[in-house]
Amino acid sequence: MTKIQQYVANNFGSLPDMVREHAKLRPEHIAVRHRDREISYADFDQAMDRFAAALQRDGHKPGDCVSICSLSSIEYVIGFLGTLRAGMTVVPLAPSSTPKALMRMIEDCGASLLFIDAASFDELEALLGDAQTSIAGLKVVRLDLQTEFEAFLAEDPQSFEAVEILPEWNFNIIYSSGTTGTPKGIVQSHRMRWPMMVPGDPMGYGPDAVTIASTPLYSNTTLTSLIPTLSGGGTIILMEKFNVLGFLELSEKWRATHAMLVPVQYRRIMESPEFENFDLSSFVLKFCTSAPFSAELKADILKRWPGGLIEYYGMTEGGGSCMLVAHEFPDKLATVGRPLPEHEMFVIDEAGNPCPAGQTGEIVGTSKAIMRGYNNQPEKTAETEWFAKDGRRFIRTGDVGRFDEDGFLTLMDRKKDMIISGGFNIYPSDLEAVLALHPDVKDMAVVGIASDQWGETPIAFVVLSEAASIAADELKQWCNAQLGKTQRLADLVIVSELPRSAIGKILKRELRELYSA
Repeated sequence: MTKIQQYVANNFGSLPDMVREHAKLRPEHIAVRHRDREISYADFDQAMDRFAAALQRDGHKPGDCVSICSLSSIEYVIGFLGTLRAGMTVVPLAPSSTPKALMRMIEDCGASLLFIDAASFDELEALLGDAQTSIAGLKVVRLDLQTEFEAFLAEDPQSFEAVEILPEWNFNIIYSSGTTGTPKGIVQSHRMRWPMMVPGDPMGYGPDAVTIASTPLYSNTTLTSLIPTLSGGGTIILMEKFNVLGFLELSEKWRATHAMLVPVQYRRIMESPEFENFDLSSFVLKFCTSAPFSAELKADILKRWPGGLIEYYGMTEGGGSCMLVAHEFPDKLATVGRPLPEHEMFVIDEAGNPCPAGQTGEIVGTSKAIMRGYNNQPEKTAETEWFAKDGRRFIRTGDVGRFDEDGFLTLMDRKKDMIISGGFNIYPSDLEAVLALHPDVKDMAVVGIASDQWGETPIAFVVLSEAASIAADELKQWCNAQLGKTQRLADLVIVSELPRSAIGKILKRELRELYSA
């Protein structure tokens, strides 16, 4: 029995151990590519040992946190997995964070070691001086300076003292995107990550997988494709920043088989006049998550892009997740699919009672893939929990939706984004769906703004297509003519673009602030 077979039999294996086995089985196979550089599994495994040994040399212990704030690179992936190999917790931070938010995250996780690149260092140099003063012992290492990174690594990989990684140890702390304000540290264990690594996974992440990682490594979205690719012995192709032509060129050059993209990336790819010029026939599966994914866009991808399409719906916090195998259920493209095996999900009403099929309520879910909690925030953790009558712990998604008779889930909106106007519930997604029907509308978002008369009232922000010339008032009148009396827009604002997070989520909080200003 191979080591990997033993992990399966024991229903647990760690990601660093899986990589170690692939380094033995296929030492020359490429693990990671970035720009014109690549690293084999044998060299990758050795670099992880040198990184882990350096952590031990400097007095870091299992359970300690190591932060990384950088664009994607081979060194980033070495640091990520090297930290795990030492039994420590990875805390990937968003370079786009404000200085104050970054300071809070470093202090919250208690990291005494921060890895950073030039792009982040230039933006945060002043902050780092303050951080090293206020956070005792904080050491900063540049990932992008080869001499500095090499100097940090232990010279002898064999100086690493092996650590047995336990299932309940922390794998990572991922801070929420901040779309709702101050980020919260989501603590995920190695046990939670194991289902992504199970060999024989039907998603085709085997040794021949070639996955394009075009979203940031601090995002759980990216990790849901990076982890199964490396645990399966495949190759990850890193993009520092997404652009359509670059993605298409890499996909054709390296015969990509897998990609995890967010809806705005899919839209830009499918709208590109260059799309038809590239051979994408190598694709086995494409994935999507993190933001609303329109049925029309899914249908276009299925029609013109080879390979299957799978949409995941879930939260970084875990709990229940749904999967829509779009190529198998083309009549269900308006849904996010059905709960994954061993995932249980309900829709509950305001009183916390499960709702029948067809009734709208808040979505809750549970599974083995569930966060331990928010780091140092037990009150916030309690707020996101819902307990069934038998005591089982579920995660409240904050999303509103309904299950149909076939068990497929349709999302309505974020609960916090629902607009209550004159006592009526208005779902922004309903209004956005109407706006999307107008030929001059390229992108849109609807938010609720405080109103003395109605409590709240809906406001639309619209990005027009390149050739459009329609006025805001004319578009508002057209939209309101399609809506019910209680749904009508109070105002419509034309903007050049919508504010989005690095993984494509529309920052509705910023739109509310923009309108209020």
